Amino acid sequence: MNDCIVSLLKITRTKKYCEYYPEYEKCKHWLERNLPTEFEKVKLEDAAADSGGGEDEKKRQKRGGKGMLKTKKKEDVPKLVTVSRAPRGKKKSVTVVTGLSTFDIDLKVAAKFFGSKFACGSSVTGDDEIVIQGDVKDDLYDVIPEKWPQIDEDSIDDLGDQKR
Repeated sequence: MNDCIVSLLKITRTKKYCEYYPEYEKCKHWLERNLPTEFEKVKLEDAAADSGGGEDEKKRQKRGGKGMLKTKKKEDVPKLVTVSRAPRGKKKSVTVVTGLSTFDIDLKVAAKFFGSKFACGSSVTGDDEIVIQGDVKDDLYDVIPEKWPQIDEDSIDDLGDQKR
């Protein structure tokens, strides 16, 4: 196994191997112990890069990929919750709630709350949209301010019937 690593290091430039290794410093220490000639090349390339680039310490990706992507907060968006009803099939309809994320409300928690409160299916679709199965638009005007006091009744807007 170590012979494979040594041959891989000799084939590819050592700097590039350590650069993509999750723990750069450990790789350099191992290189210093096991391959001192290759380590000298890395030191020379590091010194050249440090003097020329002036770039701060590179941000290295931790094991596990990109991880959770954080949503960007939009500060210029008005704080307004909109409620509308959209047809679903012949006689059925769904209620669409948007704008809860402007009040820093977790949409998954809100969808679960609506589903249990109205005994129906509820899911998060899109960036800032919760779809509740059934026509519960009228009940939402009482439920939302009761559950989240930072939302008053004036900031809930009715868009009426919408097409999806």
